[in-house]
Amino acid sequence: MAETSSSVKERRGIPAAEFVEDVQTYLDESGLNVSSALSFLQERLQQYKMVEMKLLAQQRDLQAKIPDIEKCLDIVAILQARKGTGEPLLADFEVSEGIYSRARIEDAESVCLWLGANVMLEYSRDEANELLKKNLENAKASLDVLIGDLQFLRDQENVTQVTIARVYNWDVHQRRQRQVASASS
Repeated sequence: MAETSSSVKERRGIPAAEFVEDVQTYLDESGLNVSSALSFLQERLQQYKMVEMKLLAQQRDLQAKIPDIEKCLDIVAILQARKGTGEPLLADFEVSEGIYSRARIEDAESVCLWLGANVMLEYSRDEANELLKKNLENAKASLDVLIGDLQFLRDQENVTQVTIARVYNWDVHQRRQRQVASASS
């Protein structure tokens, strides 16, 4: 179900932009003159742009995090598949940026996962698998919400830009009418 900007007052703290049908009525109701209305609208547009930058950074972080979680899930699945076979797993892992080492993993009953903030915890393979699946599900859900927020935000930016253009063009039209009226009298 698509929500229109006129039916939504805000989305997760992002205020909805008001489309201005009649500029004169808008100015009268808001108690603003043209320059203060344009200033207000420009400021709102800049606020939208700042929020967009923040959301785009969050989106990049999540898009980088999801493949890492999927890779960890694949590794845990490989460990579970080799459980009890006695066949060791040879793996190359990154020690530091650009520096790799090879490890021989025998039948491991547990997996250590980085949780962030320099914290690593040891889990059984099943617990690690469940935790990683939950983290992947949460990351994908967060990404979906973030994409919706970005779309809403872009819609509000467009409405605000159209409103700025309408107010500016209305002012130009009013000035021309006054010039014509003063030239004819």
